[in-house]
Amino acid sequence: MAIDYRHLKNRAFAPVHQHYTERDTMLYALSLGLGNDPLDAAALPFVYEGMSGGLRALPTLAVVLGYPGFWAREPDTGIDWVRLLHGEQRVRWHRPLPADCEVVGKSRITHLIDKGEGKGAILVTERLLETRAGELLATLQQVTFLRGDGGYSQHGGGQPSDEPLPALQPTPQDRAPDFTDTQAIRPEAALLYRLMGDYNPLHAEPEVARKAGFERPILHGLASYGLVARAVLRQCAGGDPALLKALDIRFASPVYPGETLVTEIWRVPGQPGKIQLRARVAERDKVVLSHGCAELA
Repeated sequence: MAIDYRHLKNRAFAPVHQHYTERDTMLYALSLGLGNDPLDAAALPFVYEGMSGGLRALPTLAVVLGYPGFWAREPDTGIDWVRLLHGEQRVRWHRPLPADCEVVGKSRITHLIDKGEGKGAILVTERLLETRAGELLATLQQVTFLRGDGGYSQHGGGQPSDEPLPALQPTPQDRAPDFTDTQAIRPEAALLYRLMGDYNPLHAEPEVARKAGFERPILHGLASYGLVARAVLRQCAGGDPALLKALDIRFASPVYPGETLVTEIWRVPGQPGKIQLRARVAERDKVVLSHGCAELA
């Protein structure tokens, strides 16, 4: 069954209601390695409710809230879901996330772009994350690469293909980064992060990972996204989660638990508050997240 542009663009998603607690907020931070160093006072506000200012939520907690599930696997989509990849993640925050809140996730498909026969297609899903009272917390865009669905617009009566999103820009090649952040990824990081709701066995079972072409279970892409956001907060925002307003990035290559993530950050000349970034794995000198850009208040 081939994908149908109009069927996908008109797909209805039921609102996802979710109540997360302070325990969930702490578990999310712990899954990203905060608290690895028991003497790191900067991590305590995210993992310990006893601080004078109260518990704070990492902004990237938004990516695991109000999620509609792996709907692309449903037969009526026509998507070759086995071959899809999470290509990019883009988030804009409108206000800081509470540490305890009832939220509603409202999803819709905004873009379906045909790259051509044998070249895949791009699917963009937007999710608005709101409080129960209707306050907008974050706008998320998930860019998915449908490797097996290219050429759909050339069949079935000439279906439409949308204009692409504005392209993310590569990091500077002519100068060294202004900031470099290094963080070790715990060996059990994927097993902890899967408790956020992504139970794909690719992140837990060695045999499943080998069949998928990896030497061992890989870390979730959104976990590496959270690690990069943490690096930005640490290097550029004094650890204050309220200062991060937007973060867009491309997933370039898998990350393995137990590796060391090096985030490289460049200021954007003439644009205060804007930075570019990428991340690489030190052990393999491999860029794993690229074309990153962030906005800080």
